[in-house]
Amino acid sequence: KSNNLKRKSMKRLLLVLMLTGFILPAMVNAGGIVTNSNQSTQFVRMLARDASTDIDAIYYNPAGLTKLENGFHISLSNQSIFQKKTIENTYPYLNEKKYVGDVAAPLFPDFYAVYKKDKFAFAFGFQPNSGGGSAEYNTGLPSFEIPYSSIPTQLSAMYGAGFCTKYSADIYFKGSSIFWGAQVNAAYEINKMISVSAGVRMIFAKNTYEGHIKDVMIDPHHPVLNPSGGLMRADTFFTKAGNAAYAAMTSNQEVDVEQKGTGYAPILGVNLTFGEKLNVGIKYEFKTKLELKNSTKKDLVVPQFPDGQKIKSDIPAILAVGIGYKALPQLRIAAGIHYYFDKDADIESAPGVNKSIDGNLYEISFGGEYDITEKILISAGYLYTKTGVGQGYQTDLSHSLTSNTVGFGGAVKVTEKMRINLGMLYTMYTSDNKTSYYQISSAPLVQVPYKETYNRTNIDFSIGVDYRF
Repeated sequence: KSNNLKRKSMKRLLLVLMLTGFILPAMVNAGGIVTNSNQSTQFVRMLARDASTDIDAIYYNPAGLTKLENGFHISLSNQSIFQKKTIENTYPYLNEKKYVGDVAAPLFPDFYAVYKKDKFAFAFGFQPNSGGGSAEYNTGLPSFEIPYSSIPTQLSAMYGAGFCTKYSADIYFKGSSIFWGAQVNAAYEINKMISVSAGVRMIFAKNTYEGHIKDVMIDPHHPVLNPSGGLMRADTFFTKAGNAAYAAMTSNQEVDVEQKGTGYAPILGVNLTFGEKLNVGIKYEFKTKLELKNSTKKDLVVPQFPDGQKIKSDIPAILAVGIGYKALPQLRIAAGIHYYFDKDADIESAPGVNKSIDGNLYEISFGGEYDITEKILISAGYLYTKTGVGQGYQTDLSHSLTSNTVGFGGAVKVTEKMRINLGMLYTMYTSDNKTSYYQISSAPLVQVPYKETYNRTNIDFSIGVDYRF
């Protein structure tokens, strides 16, 4: 065999290495594929708030704010959310088959303020409408590692069986995402039965990516370039072999990128009250058109985030309908449905390339709260989330899973004007998988099949305080 790689083989390997890239990780969202619906401690402890006439109606049922007492109301809450994402991959050349990412959002705050006067209510809300955490993968992910794990097989195909059998690489990735929403609403009571509302939300979006691919090692059994036959730096081998391009592709690389953008969404609502016991809330949020612009300090040899480049990352429109019913003087029950128009949103994996979304996501929730005493209540709820994205959407860094969530908690009326809410929820996800093929050679065509499985766990603790002046 020649000491230099053949030109055709070089092109194949270059193509493989160019496929290594980073995709926005899905962060801490209970709701749509990019939307957080967990926006109050009351939600965490009950999970069905779409007919709320409490202060968190600012987010869930803005037309219901006219049911508040006259005066000024404020609410501040925080959630501490922890996820563990597990990716299993059967690609035969990987050193590891399981990759674990820890997602943490210890601070996930919501702030609401309302001024209610007779038939009118004016409100302000500030919350993390999407994202809200950071995902850290200390050993990278399959999509990062597969190109490097394929190098020994490709070199053996070029030089002969057993020429190269091992590899190693130091791969690390951390991504954070936070889309802050600031919204204003005005609600008006037409009569005792009907209230309406209108508002707008401004989204301030920010994603960050940090990562590296370092110390890529291989063990070519070359009598001149690697006489010991042990592991050596891949870029050193390719440099000695006279292949500067490949030396660059396997050299140490880093990513340091920030993405920012702003968008707006009108919000309309209707609240219907039937007698003393039944209340219905309806809310429609328009799609938030959003473009994120790269601010890049460091990028891979084959750029994944060109500085100044923009990518579309819309937040889908949402229709939410909720029913609240006072079953007993001490018992209130509620149900809700949320429908996310995911297919109509432009969510790109690369500029001009929309992510594949087969159908829209929906949620169904049930909950209730019971007054133990005049000052103490307990609550619980259930939320079912059915994703509609399909396998074309799923990747190791960005996937949507069907889930079942249970929540419980309570509230304590400290004074006539102040109440403290406590809540906890736990989400059980239904794992999903897909079969893919990775091309390691074009002439002859060689595609290696593998199955990738996605799963996660999620737990959320929340505390909040409501105060009325």
